[in-house]
Amino acid sequence: MKVLLMHPGKDFDLQQELPWNAKTLVADLGLEVLVRTAAQGDETVHDVVTRALLNACRNDVETVLFRQAVLHDAIAERESVEGLFALAVRTIEEKRRNHSGIWGHSPSSVLYSSLELMTFLLKALRRLRAFVAERPRTFRSEGFVRLFETLEQELDDAYFEEIERHLTELRFRKGVLLSAELGPGGVGRDYLLHAWPTPDRGWLARLFPRSLSGYSFALAERDEAGAQALAEIRSHGLDLVANALAQAADHVDSFFRMLRGELAFYVGCLRIRDQLAALDEPSCFPTPFPPGARRLRARALYNPCLSLQLQRITVPSDVDATGKDIIVVTGANQGGKSVFLRGLGIAHLMMQSGMLVGAESYEGELSASVVTHFKREEDASLAEGKFGEELTRFSELVDHIAPNALVLLNESFAATNEREGSEIARQVVTALVEHGVKVVFVTFLHAFARTVQERNREQCLFLRAERYPDGTRTFRLVEGAPLATSHARDLYRKIFAETAGHG
Repeated sequence: MKVLLMHPGKDFDLQQELPWNAKTLVADLGLEVLVRTAAQGDETVHDVVTRALLNACRNDVETVLFRQAVLHDAIAERESVEGLFALAVRTIEEKRRNHSGIWGHSPSSVLYSSLELMTFLLKALRRLRAFVAERPRTFRSEGFVRLFETLEQELDDAYFEEIERHLTELRFRKGVLLSAELGPGGVGRDYLLHAWPTPDRGWLARLFPRSLSGYSFALAERDEAGAQALAEIRSHGLDLVANALAQAADHVDSFFRMLRGELAFYVGCLRIRDQLAALDEPSCFPTPFPPGARRLRARALYNPCLSLQLQRITVPSDVDATGKDIIVVTGANQGGKSVFLRGLGIAHLMMQSGMLVGAESYEGELSASVVTHFKREEDASLAEGKFGEELTRFSELVDHIAPNALVLLNESFAATNEREGSEIARQVVTALVEHGVKVVFVTFLHAFARTVQERNREQCLFLRAERYPDGTRTFRLVEGAPLATSHARDLYRKIFAETAGHG
């Protein structure tokens, strides 16, 4: 049996490696806040949501829509989904506490531990079947409909009766019935385990039982060598059946682990949705488009990690970059530019992972990868200057970028003078766009922004941090051509006015 709630045709890889820039994405976008909200202390949910988010760019449109449909069901049938998750968690926890798993190297040890584990798992499967039978058939997604149909078909009464019969036989209360042939040197070969013949229950057979034909022998009480030889013969006969039972138990155990893991993603999505709704923040099912479609349109897009961290509503922005390769964000200091950039990156990963997005509406193309290049504090060890460190990081970034990637630049190349930084930025962005990469650039490099406006007007969307004439920031981004100032004087006046006031 397979769970298949994360992909239409394969299990979710619970051990899949994270992308090369996983730590950078978590740090630059602040994803840990989102993951902690989903997990609420549950390590499994934390791990699964982390892997789903950071490996989101491996998904195609079909997978995203498949997960959205399952999430629709999870929202509508929340009690059932959470109950199913709790059942899987309970099974794994009870197994961990009371069953050490399959142990030992001898076939007898493997057989005994497998029998104990399979007996426990059979009880868990009965609980699972009863849970499914009690639930109304109101699920609509392909994932849940297929899962429940599989459980109903596979876990019927005939299945449980057959498994229990096999487990009873494998306890060998009558002993082990084996056959073998003699090979060269009188060594046994081709060992075969037999089922005990079904007893004839007729009255005549009971009065005159048939005697077993063939030769027999009995061991002396202290014949240790003979006992050891018989134990070896018994092990040869039990080897195949012990391994088969161990594999069967491992298969059922893996099913419960996969059920817990894949449901953990949707439970995490529900928890994030709850926390955002408690803050009166909207969330929506985004519309995904294939890579290269150059679609990006959002209404009331915000940074959910910031909202969750501050525990209050944050200022949203609208954006329509459909058909654009470059988004250049300029404007006043502390005007919400970096918040927007992070919100856009988070929304993109949430969309591609199959989650709800922090916006009233969102549509966008899928990307081959999401890459960030944010400004860093100067190297305290003085191993290299700030500008050198920027270039080193960008060189590593370029080695991993492929067409249809989304690159988020936050004040990159600003550690040198305006002229040099603008020229480097122009060459870098031009090269990226020519190779099919989408770029979102928050920058104070006016010469760069002006050049892009002159040469790439049709390819570029310009956003500007809104500022009123009196210097008030709204923290909202609006479409607007770049200005030659970032209004740092506003901050200067504010800081020194407050200092003078306190003096």
